[in-house]
Amino acid sequence: MKQQHLDLKNLEKTNWKTFRFDEIAEKVSETVDPNTTDLEIYIGLEHIDAESIHIKRYGTPADVKGGKLKCYPGDVIFGKRRAYQRKAAIVDFEGICSAHAFVLRAIPKVMHPDLFPFFLHSDLFMHCAVDISVGGLSPTINWGQLKEQKFLLPPKDQQQKLAKLLWAMDEVVEKELEVLEKLELTFNCIIKDIFTNRKSFVKLKTINFDYFKGLSLEEDENGKYLLTPSGAVFPGFLKNEKLKKVSVNAERNFEKILIKNDILFNTGGVGTLGRSHFFIKENYKYFCDSFVLVLRINDDKFLNKFIYFVFQSASILSQIIQNTKGTTGITSISIDSINNFKIPNLNIDEQKRVVNKLDKLEDQINLIQNKIENSKALQKSLINQVF
Repeated sequence: MKQQHLDLKNLEKTNWKTFRFDEIAEKVSETVDPNTTDLEIYIGLEHIDAESIHIKRYGTPADVKGGKLKCYPGDVIFGKRRAYQRKAAIVDFEGICSAHAFVLRAIPKVMHPDLFPFFLHSDLFMHCAVDISVGGLSPTINWGQLKEQKFLLPPKDQQQKLAKLLWAMDEVVEKELEVLEKLELTFNCIIKDIFTNRKSFVKLKTINFDYFKGLSLEEDENGKYLLTPSGAVFPGFLKNEKLKKVSVNAERNFEKILIKNDILFNTGGVGTLGRSHFFIKENYKYFCDSFVLVLRINDDKFLNKFIYFVFQSASILSQIIQNTKGTTGITSISIDSINNFKIPNLNIDEQKRVVNKLDKLEDQINLIQNKIENSKALQKSLINQVF
């Protein structure tokens, strides 16, 4: 990518100037009653993705009660509650937003509006926002403190060049996200199709398979084995940074060492229930924790990879939701409920065709997810090199 003739690693900042935040942006405080407004869009903090400058979903004023804030195209909604979540997104519509946010508008004579949303996502600004937040469970930023914070900014002509560079990088990320969305849509349509108009289903318990739950083990930096917690289990990959080194008597627990073609299924955990992974490693160093159920299909009428893909269907998700237990965020599903999962009864040739298609799509999805992750890391690095 051409970097607009800017050397970000050696930015000359001798002509940069320091400004108070209320010289950089104004807080828009126009309030609206959602019960009487003609506006159609409501943005809550739940509609804003962390570390994204774009708003891609929204609600309606009918969804909420109490006074809300008016926002206009070009404004930025910044979550003042739990600032560590790094939520700041640019508005491209006229609507209302949560009172747990600030509606901020760049002051053009000091801050170029196109650069402003990237400035808000810099570590410089976000760390400051977290530092001045007050409160326990829901730390919140006070405008009186935020407006007095001082930041070093480049001159306006340089700001425009920096904004062009950062928007070009953002365009790369957004195009990759569009590709991912299309791939995931195709993937889900194929899985849905194997359930649609299907007359023959079998319960999982009628299929020949072995299963076991993982181990409860403490992390040990000197351990020779790796424990796979539910937070590391994802379709297509294991999140390496979540894996834990552990010490375990491998001979005593030999049957719980993961082997190639095992299906990992999360039976509990915060936000992880129902996620699955098809294990392909062959080094006999991995175990799972007690929130992960391991299934080994031993049935000549069913492919293990087919069962793995079925576990990712909307139909299985619906069955999980119907049978979930727990009330405090840590939900779980029992082996009895899993045994009753309805599995489409396809012949082996049909299963092979489905698996072949989904295998290729999963590889493409993993590839584009890695590209997006790398592009976002580069984008974040560029922002922090500027500020």
